Amino acid sequence: MTDFIPVNQPLLDGKEKQYLNECIDTGWISSEGPFIQRFESEFAARVNRKHGIAVTNGSAALDAAIVALGIGPGDEVILPTFTIISCAAAIVRAGATPVLVDSDPLTWNMDVSAIAAKITPKSKAIMVVHIYGLPVDLDPVLKLAHQHGLWVIEDAAEMHGQTYKGEPCGSFGDISTFSFYPNKHITTGEGGMLVTNNDALANRCRSLRNLCFQPQKRFIHEELGWNLRMTNLQAALGLAQLERLDEFAARKRRMGQHYTQLLSELPGLELPVAATAYAESIYWVYGIVLKEEVPFDAAEAMRRLGQHQIGTRPFFWGMHEQPVFKKMGLFEGETYPVAERLSRRGFYVPSGMALTPSQVEQVVTAVKNALK
Repeated sequence: MTDFIPVNQPLLDGKEKQYLNECIDTGWISSEGPFIQRFESEFAARVNRKHGIAVTNGSAALDAAIVALGIGPGDEVILPTFTIISCAAAIVRAGATPVLVDSDPLTWNMDVSAIAAKITPKSKAIMVVHIYGLPVDLDPVLKLAHQHGLWVIEDAAEMHGQTYKGEPCGSFGDISTFSFYPNKHITTGEGGMLVTNNDALANRCRSLRNLCFQPQKRFIHEELGWNLRMTNLQAALGLAQLERLDEFAARKRRMGQHYTQLLSELPGLELPVAATAYAESIYWVYGIVLKEEVPFDAAEAMRRLGQHQIGTRPFFWGMHEQPVFKKMGLFEGETYPVAERLSRRGFYVPSGMALTPSQVEQVVTAVKNALK
């Protein structure tokens, strides 16, 4: 019996052990320690940003971003329906209202042509979320935001090492966020980062991250923050990973191209777009969408692949179809057909950094058998 191929396995064969041992040897294992500042400054520099604020995870980064921008009750934030729930949850938790747009059927990102119609006097921000491999087409979004005086929150959680028209993803929002979950190109186990060029926003995020302690009156609080502090251990991991980001990005692109080469002649599959006018896919994950001619959905395809010892994950489920938001009375009567199709007919196959070419071939063989 062939070994199970997990949907993700990180690559940790650089300086991770060396840096972690340094933390242990020096005793700097908490949120105080030299690796945190190094990781923040070097990551921020990598995405052409002045400030990096390391936090516990990408979801926490979004929570802090929303609050730091002063978004709250009565405000609206426009975002894609096809994304992880963290994006909408941060808006709802702040008391604001998420306003959704459908997906582009080719790139799977938000349909930027649908944003303008959603702008109202209550609009406060546009949350751009780069999905799976290609960035959102940013120029039209930035133009709209400028015209209407809206903040841009850029969720670049899946875009480490990716660019838009040659500039790093994460360099475009008034505030941008990253995740360092194990399936990301850079991992700290759990972890996230906010980046910005705005001094006031950076200071606000640092305060929110640290329970809103005051410099002179530490235990007297004017407002509520969170404990979102990253540990020195996590930052040590992240720094070791960051040192190899170019290598990791190239590895992912080779992996994606290998999959496409082997799957392109298989009928019934919609494969990731390799490139647009503004970016070459970085294949954070390798997604597959079953065309209508395939007589079963993604859930059945994933079940069949599981029988062949292949790990998979479903695509995101649209925010407008989330039970938790329906119970709140949000998105009543709203339909987004492209996102609904992606959610039901899309999934991704093993795409982790440690995946080998022979494992890619094993996955492809399993996909061919599963589609019979």
